[in-house]
Amino acid sequence: MEFTIASPSIVRSIKQRDLLNAWARLFVKDQRLPDYADYHPDRFEEEMPDIFLCLVEQTDGAPRIVIEADCARMFPAYGHSGKGQTLDDYMGPQTAPIVVPIYQECIQRQRPVYTVSKVKDVEGRPVEYERLLMPFSDGTRVNRVVASLKAISEDGKFEIANLMRNKESPPVAVIRSVIDRDLVPNMPGRTARASEIEMS
Repeated sequence: MEFTIASPSIVRSIKQRDLLNAWARLFVKDQRLPDYADYHPDRFEEEMPDIFLCLVEQTDGAPRIVIEADCARMFPAYGHSGKGQTLDDYMGPQTAPIVVPIYQECIQRQRPVYTVSKVKDVEGRPVEYERLLMPFSDGTRVNRVVASLKAISEDGKFEIANLMRNKESPPVAVIRSVIDRDLVPNMPGRTARASEIEMS
């Protein structure tokens, strides 16, 4: 899986840009990956329904990624809750090969990763699924990944249930980027659209 190198301006959602800015301020200030305990972006509680928290357990092989907290608004897209499961087990054999390498890239590169995938809901309506991953550290290793997940449809309302498990329309990546350029906060972003939250 190939990733381009990008600046924060690639992130479309202004809400995700705000989260990234808060991460970048800590990163620039301390010149190292931030500790999750120090991460306090404005209106973070409002964003929690779109936040997916993962613990990272370092092993001799690939890091073991365990779901700490579900993204309440988005977990219906995967059909069920995943809290306490490994990311591989939760995603399953069809989706894991697409999603897990994105988290592994974030952990290995120790930088935020941003992806956009095109999917279709059960009614065939096109949806773009925007994912922002941000790595955090205990000072020695990446120990947590915070993911902000947004589903957007220019057609307006769409069906969220099993969106990411549609066997007839698996996710197709259109953007896969490691954010490792111009990590300076305060960039303008996209305003929130009604279609970002108009899900059934």
